[in-house]
Amino acid sequence: MVAKAGCDIHERGALTMMTAFRDAGMEVLYTGRYQSEAAIARTAVAEDVDVIGVSDLTGSLPIICRKILEELRRMEADIPVFCGGLLTRADREALLEMGVKACFGTGSPVGACVEKVYELVGQRPS
Repeated sequence: MVAKAGCDIHERGALTMMTAFRDAGMEVLYTGRYQSEAAIARTAVAEDVDVIGVSDLTGSLPIICRKILEELRRMEADIPVFCGGLLTRADREALLEMGVKACFGTGSPVGACVEKVYELVGQRPS
């Protein structure tokens, strides 16, 4: 699942990653813009997704991911979360410490993101 939370209107990265994941043989669900963190977690659980990718270009990834992870824990859901977008070194460290599985800054190679999802899911499409 590719997710966007809050008021970030920048969709190009999320749409690019959705296409890359789909082209790599993955089924992709996109939440669309303006979602709450709780709605993202609830959708992930309801749709039984394997991994959540969070996209944000407002600099709010630590806040957004913390809330998503808290909601997932509350629902006793073990779904790995990774993120991409505007990140500082301190953001990256905080995100990894809170349990986010990977952080990709702007300009990261698309293939690296695809490979990380394969790693998190533990399988490649046939």
